[in-house]
Amino acid sequence: MNKPQLMGKLEHAWQAFRQSFAGLTEDQMQLPGVVGDWSVKDIIAHVTGWEEEALKYLPLINLCVRPPRYTDMYGGIDAFNAQMTEINRDLPLVDVLSRLEETHHQLVSYLETIPEEMIRTETRFRKRLRLDTYSHYPEHTRAILDWRIRKNI
Repeated sequence: MNKPQLMGKLEHAWQAFRQSFAGLTEDQMQLPGVVGDWSVKDIIAHVTGWEEEALKYLPLINLCVRPPRYTDMYGGIDAFNAQMTEINRDLPLVDVLSRLEETHHQLVSYLETIPEEMIRTETRFRKRLRLDTYSHYPEHTRAILDWRIRKNI
């Protein structure tokens, strides 16, 4: 995969994610039950959190430094997700949406600086990027769309 292909894949998955909640009211975005007790707002904060993790750890991976394991730092990925959900739960929706856009812009800007060889093959860098972004977004896109169908929204 070359850089334009990767950036296209990222952008396509990103736009589908954003479209999944387009047109929802502020109240609808805060209804629990989309995934477990998560609302659309919680999912947006979750996706942003993983993009922030990518921004934190991709530069280290680029320097051949192995990031710490979530098991060691938080007790696992589920524990990390739960902790981040609690931290973000009381944030106003406008702040969550703003952070989503700002973080994604920072991530795309960072990726534009990465040499092609970091993404040409399935490097640790590209694997982390894939897991935190373009293979992660569709999971939550589907959840939101399924919820909208169930709720007829």
